[in-house]
Amino acid sequence: MNKIGTETIETKRLILRRFTAADAEDMFKNWASDPEVTKYLTWPTHTNADVTHALLNDWASKYEDGGYFNWAIEYKENAEVIGNISVVHLNENIDAAEIGYCIGRAYWGREIMPEALTAVIDYLFEKAGMNRVAALHDANNAKSGRVIEKAGMKYEGTLRSAGKNNQGICDMVVRSIIRSEWG
Repeated sequence: MNKIGTETIETKRLILRRFTAADAEDMFKNWASDPEVTKYLTWPTHTNADVTHALLNDWASKYEDGGYFNWAIEYKENAEVIGNISVVHLNENIDAAEIGYCIGRAYWGREIMPEALTAVIDYLFEKAGMNRVAALHDANNAKSGRVIEKAGMKYEGTLRSAGKNNQGICDMVVRSIIRSEWG
């Protein structure tokens, strides 16, 4: 694995970049305060912008670690930060990354998240030297599963009562792509 951390990635419609403190307003407004967006997430809906500011300060302090991968998803059309995508679990022993993501409800159904996920998968294989990239989702969150499929990940199985999110204990669907399948 190459410990290169979070570098800017550009796609047709998106700029994936490091978060800054200035992103707190967009983050709070576009997704962190929305209970529909956070429904299947592992962190609670933000009750005020101070919570978002504190979180972004914490994230910013980790960027110097080359094993920290956490991107703000900036939509070029309006220059707003509309979501985030990050490596939520890194296993350096086998060069594997597990990705998590969320995006503001106003941007659902526009193929934005598959675009971001595909770009991050490419980055993790091409630049960071990963061997495996996976994503897990609550079995009740079929829309998240479709995003992962569109990015080329294959179904591996469903782990029963293996996760916990804002809905409680849940079954987790696992999908992945390995280096030999990528490209």
